[in-house]
Amino acid sequence: MPGAAAGAYHRRMRVLGRWAALVALAVAVAVAGCAPRPGGPAGAGDGVREAVAARADLLPGLLGGAPLRSWSYRTLAVHRDGPDRATADAELAYTLDGHDTAPATARRRLDLALRDGRWSVTADRPAEGHPPQLWDQGPVRAVRGARSLVLGAGQPEARLREVAALADRAVPAVAGAWRDATWQGTVVVLVPAGLDAMAALLGDAPAAFRGVAAVTTGRTGGGAADRVVLNPEAYRGLGDFGRTFVLTHETAHVATRAATTAATPLWLSEGLADRIAHTGTGRAAADAAPALARAVRAGRIPAALPADRDFAFGGDPAAAARAYEGAWLACELIADRWGGDRLAAFYRAAGGTGAPRAFQDVLGTTEEDFTRAWRERLRQELSSAPSR
Repeated sequence: MPGAAAGAYHRRMRVLGRWAALVALAVAVAVAGCAPRPGGPAGAGDGVREAVAARADLLPGLLGGAPLRSWSYRTLAVHRDGPDRATADAELAYTLDGHDTAPATARRRLDLALRDGRWSVTADRPAEGHPPQLWDQGPVRAVRGARSLVLGAGQPEARLREVAALADRAVPAVAGAWRDATWQGTVVVLVPAGLDAMAALLGDAPAAFRGVAAVTTGRTGGGAADRVVLNPEAYRGLGDFGRTFVLTHETAHVATRAATTAATPLWLSEGLADRIAHTGTGRAAADAAPALARAVRAGRIPAALPADRDFAFGGDPAAAARAYEGAWLACELIADRWGGDRLAAFYRAAGGTGAPRAFQDVLGTTEEDFTRAWRERLRQELSSAPSR
């Protein structure tokens, strides 16, 4: 969609990395350079690790009192910077109670000093090349909704409560369209201070998200904590419909995460999320797909289903809008012709064997035949739409 509605479109789901391969390095460092020192702990490396582990006690406060089920710092490596100075590479892991099925993780670099025979942390920051956490950007305020948790930095509580209210409406809308026992039926939303802060959380340049109202982070196939990250500047520019659409679309990505894999084409994952967000709005295709309607009326009917690259941001926003709109109408076609349950089955199958095989196994057709039917539907529904 053009204009403000383009904020509903987001970049491809980002992967939250894990660094278990560094465990061996942590063990090796634990053995080296840890001889007893006069006036210090029996093992200086052990003392550093104890201080790093104790750092986790601050996490509940850093998260504004958000409900935590587990939280810990794990030392990966220790670097001695002199007799009374050290730095530690660590992995932070925490799980939000009632929201996360697996821990959220982050790489951290901690500075430590030896004082009165004990090591203490003097600074805690993101590891080089890794994004900050929300609390690195300022005090975090937590607002709990009935089905949501909203964490904000640099945002008034009233705004966070507005987001929580819309997120609470989005969750049942998604649950009614996507039934999956692996999803807990909740959503976590992060609201940073602005575009620059949002981009920092996602480890990218602000230009990559300008005009993008929200992004969902997580690992395809499940097994990681999902977060919806809002761009407050783009989000505030939307009306009530746009804000509801954005949060429903992003919540759909959270709900379908376990069934989404690298094999899932973006036209399917984005199209399904848009279809769920459009459900019950009563909007006609020409109203909900204006960019694609203009192209069809000009004789530019897409030759193929949108490719993954068509959803990229930073280029022509109208091209991205056409990709999202075409993806939505492809999922609408599947639901209309085969039913909503078959669309869900097709989604799951595509994540396992790829879309071409899923077309045959679940829908009894081929991608080529489906594409022809989709192009004909675009011609029928959009070619006579009035100019806007």
